[in-house]
This record gives sequence, structure tokens and C-alpha cells, in this order.
Amino acid sequence: MDKNTIIGFVLIAALLIGFSWYTRPSEEEIAQQRIQDSITAVAKQKAEQQLKAEQQAELSKSAKQALQDTTVAFYKALNGKAQNVVLKNSKVELTLSTKGGVVEKAVLKGFKDNRGSNDLTLFDEKNQSLKFMLAGKETNIITSDLFFTPSNVTDSTVTMTADAGNGKSLVMNYKLGKDYMLHFSMQANGLSGMFAPNYDKMDIVWTDLCRQQEKGFTFENQHSSLTYHMTDGGTDNLSETSEKVDEKIEDVIDWVAFKNQFFSAVMIAKDDFGANTLMTSIPQEKGSGFLKQYAAKMKTSFDPTGKTPTELEFYFGPNDFNLLKRVEKQSTFDKDLEMQRLVYLGWPLFRIINRWFTIYVFDWLTAMNINMGFVLILITLLLKLITYPLVKKSYMSSAKMRVLRPKIEEATKQYDKPEDQMQKQQAMMAMYSKYGVSPLSGCLPMLIQMPIWVAMFNFVPNAIQLRGESFLWISDLSTYDPIIEWDKNIWLIGDHLSLTCILFCAANVLYSVLTMRQQKDQMIGAQAEQMKMMRWMTYLMPVFFFFMFNDYSAGLNFYYFISLFFSAAIMWTLRKTTNDEKLLRILEARYQENKNNPQKMSGLAARLEAMQKQAEELKRQREQQEKMKPRK
Repeated sequence: MDKNTIIGFVLIAALLIGFSWYTRPSEEEIAQQRIQDSITAVAKQKAEQQLKAEQQAELSKSAKQALQDTTVAFYKALNGKAQNVVLKNSKVELTLSTKGGVVEKAVLKGFKDNRGSNDLTLFDEKNQSLKFMLAGKETNIITSDLFFTPSNVTDSTVTMTADAGNGKSLVMNYKLGKDYMLHFSMQANGLSGMFAPNYDKMDIVWTDLCRQQEKGFTFENQHSSLTYHMTDGGTDNLSETSEKVDEKIEDVIDWVAFKNQFFSAVMIAKDDFGANTLMTSIPQEKGSGFLKQYAAKMKTSFDPTGKTPTELEFYFGPNDFNLLKRVEKQSTFDKDLEMQRLVYLGWPLFRIINRWFTIYVFDWLTAMNINMGFVLILITLLLKLITYPLVKKSYMSSAKMRVLRPKIEEATKQYDKPEDQMQKQQAMMAMYSKYGVSPLSGCLPMLIQMPIWVAMFNFVPNAIQLRGESFLWISDLSTYDPIIEWDKNIWLIGDHLSLTCILFCAANVLYSVLTMRQQKDQMIGAQAEQMKMMRWMTYLMPVFFFFMFNDYSAGLNFYYFISLFFSAAIMWTLRKTTNDEKLLRILEARYQENKNNPQKMSGLAARLEAMQKQAEELKRQREQQEKMKPRK
């Protein structure tokens, strides 16, 4: 990055900030806008209420029509009184309603919610619905319109039967496993004459208004998405930030998950969900108590003869990597469901680091039953220990360039003209090679550490083990730790100040100062001038990080703070323990050895020396040509 590029970036940033400040409305304009927004909001609310009333009327009309359509076949199941049936184990409690015959409420035991309850409600009948729809030759069967009769009721099993009359029925069987897996089958009895001979698919409509479960709305929303798994392998999801309505998924899929940051409701099909599934994800407003409106319209197999039941499985539980792998083994579908991918570990390279290193180390440390804050510190120390040889190599390369700086400046002072900069660079590289110094060796080890930073950026926000865990002043490592909060949102900041974010940015400044000082000591000529602008850009980065990370989890900010603090401490220690005079004597000895034995010089040094001689010859020829030109 040259000087002009850096100046351009700074001017663009200054222009954007200045324009934002200049166009900021006055207090009077803000007050007027609030009044206008209030009027607009009231009008919008009335319009939504009217639309909702019209939709409700249409739904009522459709429901009546559905009742009329099913009168002949399911006249016994059209009327009844809704009752609840509860399936439960030590992990989850599921409430099924005899109206519709499906799960209406899921409560996860042992997980606190943001409302103070010791058990977490994943969804209830007010914000979740599921219905199966069968298109008959003369009538449509919609399970949400029918009343089912429960039988075979235990804590883990129930059979729901909708009587169609004349010995015909639709039967749903549920069996709750020992963890969070619910097994489901639907079977038709004597209904084959109601459907076309080639009818073999039924429609499923599943909707959910995803609840906000954590304190930090913005951060949780960024990690919540409608996720699905393709039968050929791999997962994908709808956008976490933009609105998607009836997005057509052309792949054949075998499960769909309504996912928030730490918990998911998953529906799995034995015979897959066919191509062209329609999925919806609509982000909700902050303060509504909900994250997104999810919907999935799917098709799966259905046998009207009743010989082969339609089989589904449901997972209502936490997004825990190892737990998901274990629960998946309880599936009876003999598929590689890859449910652990609900815990997002990053792009392939970063996922490999997290999958085969971070998770194992994290599990090993958490098994010791130590505080999660200390777990993050120990992980940081272990990573620093592993990367220390690379860091030391990088530092020593910079130190060599620092102690050689006076000699390099002396050897290249003849190339001070702008047109001689290429020759100056070549001369510098040749000198470095003669002393056995490679400038690139100082960059590569640092680049190797970057994937670890990015891998932790993906791992920490998705580690459910941090949820609700306190450390020092931090009450919950999975969300932000405010030292001060207020009611209104401030542009770029939000409604709070996170202490770990401030510490992270302060450590970033400290590390940047040490890094810039080290680079400044090794720069020569024009490079030193360019470093002045780069220094300011480096100091501005923590400011941008503050605006970005203020909403992020305290665990992630704390990890970055500790990591940068240790990095700065290591760099300071290396500087204090490096003897520049001794290092220079070693380099001088190496220079004499290469000078007395040119064959020992690296191929790079030989090529650089040849390039330098060629450049000098070209310069000499140009000068001769200039002298030979006739003077006017």
C-alpha cells in the first residue's frame, strides 16, 4: 500500500464521517421527525390491523370451507375439546394438543431465559404452528382442523387418532427419546379411495416466531437463521439480516432448522423434503421480544394405502456440537445428518481449526470444572505457546533489519532520486541477502496466526458453554457486559458501553504502538515517510473495532483483549532481551562468510545482485546516450 492509497483511504473516511456529521438533523428536526414517525406508526398499525382482520376473515372462510370439505370423511373429528398431552424426560417437556395433534410448546429444562425463568420456552402455541395437508380427490384434509383422540399415553409416548368414520382414520404416533429427539410417524387407515392413484406426497406448513432468548438482540440476531441440510451433504441458510419471503430452495433437503444463537427446532424427514421447498425469514424489530419470523412449506412422502408410514423426527434443544453428534445417533433414518453444523465454525480452513483443535482443547479444559473465564485465558496461553516460535522468528527478522538499518542507509544513499527507487530496493534486498536476512520471514509467521484469530471469532459466539457463565465483573460471557446503559440508541454505539470491548480496543492500541515502533526502526528513506500515514491508520483501527464489537459477546472481546495483551507482553519481552550489539556481530560474521565464499549465497541473493548489476548497466548506457545527443 503506497502513500497515495493510504491518503485516499483517510480522505474517504474523513469525508464519510464529515458528511454524516454535517447532515445530522437538529434537535428540532429530530423532534418533528419523531412526531411524524409516531403518526406514521399509528397509520401503519391501523393498516396492519385492517390487513390482519381481512386475513383472519379469509382464514375463517377457508377454515369453514375446509370443515365443509372434510365433513363427509372426518365428521367425527370436526368437533371436540382441545386437550393437552405432555411428553417429558429430564431434558425437555413437550406439550401436544389434541386439536391438530402436534407439538404446541417446547420447554428446555435447565436453561435460564432472559425473563428470569429457570427453564427456557423455545416456542408455544402463540408463536408456532405446524400442519399437514392432504389433497384428496374431493376433499382436503388439514390436520390443524381436526380433533385427535389420544391413546397409549405415557411420559414418552402417545398415539393421536383422527376418526374419519366407517373404520377410516389418520393416526400419528409420537415417541420421545432420552434426550431431545422426538420420533414421529403418520399412517392412513382405509383412506386410499380418497386420493388419486398416483398421490404420494403431502404438504407441510411450519411457522415459528423465533423468540429472543439472550440479552443482546443485535448479536443474537446475527447468529440466528433458518438453516437446512442438503441430502447430498452440507448446510446452507437464509440471510441473517435481509428479508426473504418464499425463497425457493431447489436442492432436495432432509432437515430444516428454525435456529437462534444457542437453540434450535429441527424437523427431519426420512424420505427427504422434495425440491422447490419455500422458506421465509423476516427479521423482527428490536424490542419486540422476537428475532425472526420463520416459515417453511415442504413436501414429503405419504402413502394413502397405509402400508408405509410417513416418518419424521424432531429435535428441540441446544446447539451443542458434541450433543448434536450424540443425539444424531438416535435417529432411525440411517443418514449422515451433520446436525453438528448447526454450530457454525466458519469457512473450511477456520472450521478445520475449530473442529480438530479448538473444540478438543475447550472440552478438555471445561471437563476440569474451572471457570469459563479461566478457560479462555488458558486457551489463549496455549495458542501463544504454540505460536511462540513463529512470533520469535518474526521478531528476530525485524530486529536484524533494525540493527542493519544504518549500514543499509549508507549503502543505498546514492539512490535518493525518485527515479532510482527501483535500484534502491534491489540494492537493499541484495544487502539483506548478503547478511542472511529475509524481510519476508517477518511477515509469513504473523500471517499464519491470522486463521487462529478468525477461527476464534467464529467459535466463541457459538459456544453454548459460555452462556450464563460469569467471570469477574462479567455476568454472562455470551453477551455484552455493559458498564453503562441508556434508553435511546446512539448512532454507531447503540444503547450501552461494553467494558470488555473498551479493554480490547485499548490493548489493540498498545499492541499497535509496539508494532509501529518496531517497524519504524527498520524502515529506510521513503518507507519511513509512508509509515507516518500507516501509523495513523493503525491507530484508527481500534476505533472502528469499538463500533463493531460493542454489541459482541464479552467472551469474544475478553479473548481478544487477553490475546493482544499477551502479544504485547511477548513483544516487549523480546525487545528487552535482545542484544543488538551481539546480533550485529553475528550478522557481520555471516556477511564476511558470504563475501569470502560467494557460492554460499542463496539463489535469491545471486539473482538480486545480477538484477542490480543489470540495472546499473542500463543506467550507465542511458547516461552515455544522453551525452552523445547533439546539443541545440
